[in-house]
Amino acid sequence: MKRLLMPLSLVLALILSYPAQAGAEPLRLPSILSDHMVLQRDQPVAVWGWATPDSEVGVSFKGQTATTRSDDTGKWRVNLEAMQADANPGQMTVTSGDQSLTIQDILVGEVWLCSGQSNMEWSVERSDNAADEIAAADWPQIRHIKAPHRPSMQLMDDIDAEWQVCSPETAAKFTAVGYYFGRHLHKELEVPVGLVNSSWGGTRIEPWIPISGFAQVPALKDQYDEIAVKQPDSLAYKAAASTYMVKLNDWLQASQQLLKDHDHLTESPAFPDQLKPYTTHQDPTMLFNGMLSPFIPYTIRGSIWYQGESNRSRGMHYLEYTRAQLLGWREHWEQPELPYYYVQIAPYQYSDDNPHELPRFWEAQAEIEKQIEHTGMVVVHDVGNLNDIHPTNKQDVGKRLANMALKRTYGRDEIIDSGPRCVSMRFEGHKLLLTFDNAADGLASSDGESLNWFEIAGEAEPWTEATAEVVAPDTIAVSAEGIINPVAVRFAWHKLAEPNLVNSVELPAAPFRAGEPPKLDFLSLNVPDSHGYELIYELDLNTLGKPIEYETDNTPAFTGDFDRVAYFIQMSNDAGSEGQWVYVSMDAFTDDLTQIGIPTLASGALFQKPVHNMVVNSNVRGVPNRDGLTGNIEFWPNNYGKSNTADVPDASGSAYDNGDQVSTSTPDGYGSMQVHTTKPTVTLFALNNWKNNPFDLGVGTNTEGGEPDWTFTKTSDRYTIKRLRVLVRPTQP
Repeated sequence: MKRLLMPLSLVLALILSYPAQAGAEPLRLPSILSDHMVLQRDQPVAVWGWATPDSEVGVSFKGQTATTRSDDTGKWRVNLEAMQADANPGQMTVTSGDQSLTIQDILVGEVWLCSGQSNMEWSVERSDNAADEIAAADWPQIRHIKAPHRPSMQLMDDIDAEWQVCSPETAAKFTAVGYYFGRHLHKELEVPVGLVNSSWGGTRIEPWIPISGFAQVPALKDQYDEIAVKQPDSLAYKAAASTYMVKLNDWLQASQQLLKDHDHLTESPAFPDQLKPYTTHQDPTMLFNGMLSPFIPYTIRGSIWYQGESNRSRGMHYLEYTRAQLLGWREHWEQPELPYYYVQIAPYQYSDDNPHELPRFWEAQAEIEKQIEHTGMVVVHDVGNLNDIHPTNKQDVGKRLANMALKRTYGRDEIIDSGPRCVSMRFEGHKLLLTFDNAADGLASSDGESLNWFEIAGEAEPWTEATAEVVAPDTIAVSAEGIINPVAVRFAWHKLAEPNLVNSVELPAAPFRAGEPPKLDFLSLNVPDSHGYELIYELDLNTLGKPIEYETDNTPAFTGDFDRVAYFIQMSNDAGSEGQWVYVSMDAFTDDLTQIGIPTLASGALFQKPVHNMVVNSNVRGVPNRDGLTGNIEFWPNNYGKSNTADVPDASGSAYDNGDQVSTSTPDGYGSMQVHTTKPTVTLFALNNWKNNPFDLGVGTNTEGGEPDWTFTKTSDRYTIKRLRVLVRPTQP
């Protein structure tokens, strides 16, 4: 009998179209719902997972049974009713059809998220008294789970992690801050404690923020728009993708015609950068998606956070990032009052930083607890290490966070959980009287020495070291010789500040500043070379735009000749502070006053040329303070490239630096106003892209990553005060 053979393609089609048989999807739970876990007491507890689509699922635990049906993708979730703390190990059973899963050794107590960068990830074995601490870590009611490092563009629903019971065999790898926090809570509350550790050293805050958080903060709209256009399900992505595909289709049709005509093909349209997905763990949302999302909606009591070193240059922007972070976290965890207790980062010798940059960041951190409810900050200036960004005393850090939680979350009102905070200032003669809270039992010096790190400014005097003395249990008087009418005060306003002001429980005071310091002329104070020069232009760089409108323009009044030109740029966040500044004078490179200011298209200024007999003064590390230097200027309104076509000495040709190529085809483009020295090769200052905000602004060669001459860095928003002065020296008769 002849057999008929069915074509292979038809066989495959039949197989693919045949309905799937029963039992296709195994019952599954996320890794955080596993043996040894701790469930949150006194709150409904979320239990979730995956099963065969549209199947019944049941969850049983300690006398409770909850049932639901999985959706058409197989996902399901139930909420167990709130339970009291229970240190007796329990067993949870999850069933669906003929499938069953059992989770063993479950406790009920307090669960806290521990997140941040390296000082949160820092382990017990790398902290103080490690050997003794590990040997004594016999706390079976403390449990720890750590997320592996994993960035992701998409929200992930699971991650490879497991709970560990605290013991001398396991505690070495626990987060040290989290462990000492949890241990203190366990001792005080006498309930089990679960620690969910999702941390990654060196990370910025932006990757830990969900897109929904960015969406809710108006100050971060530009960043939200950048993130949103990378989401394939967003309207912005679809619009940009459609535009690209139209261009690509037009190119394909044109290319087909070129082939028919035996002509050369043109290059295809470049894939839009805005549609390219993020790829690194430092990109926005990537760690929330990959390392926090898999733990949601696991019920937690609150969160502790130790991060900021990687964001320290962002100043008050950090407050907005934190606002976005908490709005997003609280939304995803469905807990609008989720507690958030955090560590103000410790003083440290950041080698290239302006000494006042870190205090501005501390100020932003201090604003978090003032502006966002259910947050609190612990200060660790007294247990840091100026030579190590990872102070190894994590015991005090964890205990301080725990005491804050005990008071603010668990109602232990008798606990003093914060160091002194300055709450008011008043004038009394030549003194300033400062009142502090958290000082009911008095203020003191931690080392018995005079109180230190206080400075005051007068009506016409810059910041001066001040004498401080306790004059009432909650009041300190500060004064300084030579300052008769003080107007402002600041405390611990330096990256190396380790002040000795404490309260009765020896918690340190937080850095602060108060009052309105005078707007002093630091140019005349600091730069003798500027004497004898006349001001031509002055501009508040906060008002930059198109066209340039100088607040001072003395070109009509200056009628003589000049033989030297000078520039002074100052950037700060404090009118009484020097901030960062640079002064440079040089032999005149033009005799046209209209071409020595910001090089606009209207001015006709376009200079790429050497300058001589430079005098340089600056307070920025790496900038040479010398006379008689040679350098070059790059002044133009055009776009520019990296190629060193002008053969500028020591220019790389592969980076934006002291030797770039002017684009004559874009005469009103990005724009460059840069002054450099040679031998040594240093960017003295750079003001680029001034038609946009933020623009590029920097003193000294950029060592933070990115281009040496600050191109594309958008750094202007770091500073609330930024000014440019342009001066000339009249030619002597």
